Amino acid sequence: MKITLDVDCTPEEARAFFGLPDVKPLQEAMLKEVEQRLKASLAAMQPEALFRMWLPDASALEPWRQFFANLLQGAGQPKTGSS
Repeated sequence: MKITLDVDCTPEEARAFFGLPDVKPLQEAMLKEVEQRLKASLAAMQPEALFRMWLPDASALEPWRQFFANLLQGAGQPKTGSS
């Protein structure tokens, strides 16, 4: 014996029939929270913010900047010496 039963109802009607809670308000609240956290995370990913986070003291780079400036200045100078 084979019995087929077709039920035509919306998900809300099925949820109410089985006594399941409506989680739509909770889902909307959670999605808003996730959106806020995602926006805050994206703001922290801006290049300037990352640079400040990784190198809070920019004066620590001054010796390197001076080194490369001297190196590049010397690269453009003709070599002097005995030929």
